[in-house]
Amino acid sequence: MSGLRQRFSESLGAFRDVFANPNLRRVELAWAESEMGDWAAAIALAVFAYDAGGAAAVGVVYVIRMLPSAFAAPFTAILADRYPRRLVMVAADLTRAACMAVAAVAVFADAPAWVIYVLVGIVALVATAFHPAQAAIMPSLARTPDELTAANVASSTIESVTSFAGPALAGVVVATTDIGVAFAITAGTFLWSALLLARIRGAAPEEAEEAPEPESIARSLVAGFAAIAKDAPLRVLVGLYAAQTLVSGALNVLVVVVALEFLDAGDEGLGYLLSALGIGGVVGAAAALALIGRKSLAPSFGVGIVFWGAPIALMAAWTGQTGAIVLLAVVGLANTVVDVAGLTLLQRAVPDEVLARVFGILESLTLGTIALGSILAPLLIDGFGIRGALIITGAFLPVLAALTWRRIMTIDATATVAVRELELLRAISFFSPLPGPSLESLASRLAPHRFAPGDVVFRQGDPGDRFYVIAEGEVEVSQDGRVLTTLGSGEYFGEIALLRDVPRTAGITARTDVEVLSLERDEFIGAVTGHATSAEAADVVVGARLRRSGLL
Repeated sequence: MSGLRQRFSESLGAFRDVFANPNLRRVELAWAESEMGDWAAAIALAVFAYDAGGAAAVGVVYVIRMLPSAFAAPFTAILADRYPRRLVMVAADLTRAACMAVAAVAVFADAPAWVIYVLVGIVALVATAFHPAQAAIMPSLARTPDELTAANVASSTIESVTSFAGPALAGVVVATTDIGVAFAITAGTFLWSALLLARIRGAAPEEAEEAPEPESIARSLVAGFAAIAKDAPLRVLVGLYAAQTLVSGALNVLVVVVALEFLDAGDEGLGYLLSALGIGGVVGAAAALALIGRKSLAPSFGVGIVFWGAPIALMAAWTGQTGAIVLLAVVGLANTVVDVAGLTLLQRAVPDEVLARVFGILESLTLGTIALGSILAPLLIDGFGIRGALIITGAFLPVLAALTWRRIMTIDATATVAVRELELLRAISFFSPLPGPSLESLASRLAPHRFAPGDVVFRQGDPGDRFYVIAEGEVEVSQDGRVLTTLGSGEYFGEIALLRDVPRTAGITARTDVEVLSLERDEFIGAVTGHATSAEAADVVVGARLRRSGLL
């Protein structure tokens, strides 16, 4: 029990660190405002469309919001890999705020309905640039792997809360005031999100460097698909995400039929069932805290996929409203676990330069499969009845997880953080300023070497090809036949020849059994010189060592 309490305390500490980190706090609050705005806009538009043209108009609006966004997401996500992600998010917020403000004016001016449909459709389209940028910027803002996982827990919790708080806000505003007022308030949420994001300072490395040479749109788009195609574990992860959102789309329809026909619970019962999903997601945040600090996240992702589907199948046998609420709450809980584990695995596994594009592809798959699921659900009901549709839909994910379980377990091989290596690098002055993803990438590339006492690591005058950090043991540093100093665990050597482009200024010999971890020349130079603070720290270290050795 003491171990569990300590683990939970550490998880809560990491969660608190998210909101103690000014940049992460601003992104999380901006995400909350953005999600509230998206939900409020969707509900207000649905009410407007129903008043203007009935149920058919609501269906048309759904198509306007979903299908263009599904096709556009891989393209709009390119922006967040080409330009500073913070600025992409701010531009998306300002565009959405402007569209909603114009929509509010159009409502008050009794403009044609299609004008409002187009404006809110643009809002949904622009959101496909915001969401991948938000997911991709998180690793560069988090200071540790635990903080990144905790940030994803916070994001998923916010998503669950806004899934019922957003519609509730829109419902109250529409009921007590006017559609135009609801649109105006929604514009305010997007504007507030932009103001929060504009205050992020000095976090993302891409904001401090010159923009890369422009790529063609076709090449930029292909890069995201190529990153997924060449990585088998990543394909499994993305494929299971798509399967889960397919079931989610079907559940959107099934939950209405279950409430109104299967349980005969009426509109009030439907409200309870929909709320159960959101509340379960919030409860799931507590469960997801257990993921913070875990080296392996793939098993949790797989279990979450199973529990996303199994409760839906059990609803076919559990006919009471209370039972259905409990089961849907379990689905909501599983949704949070899947989101946190899956997002963290993606952020660890995908190279930063294509991360937003991979999230854009995921956004496209999410929107497309939700739409497909909502189309398939009525067909399943017509062919197999409500019970049969629930069983087929619910069994799909557990069966798929069972068939791919071995592959699910390989995801961690790509995404697992090299904890020991990461801590060794973080303790070095010129690596510590690097953002989390850069450090994790370098840690995963460290190559181990072992030497016995008296073995030569390299000689004075040798060409510089690697940087070394000592994991265990001690080495002697010698110059012109005399020993200058001894280095031990956590210390490092080899940086002078790499940074000054000169032969080795000293020789290194193992004093004890020693394990060193090496980083190739190009990887070392690219990491250190590509970040201004790291380059300055490295110059200080090199200058001090050269002075001590009498070479400066």
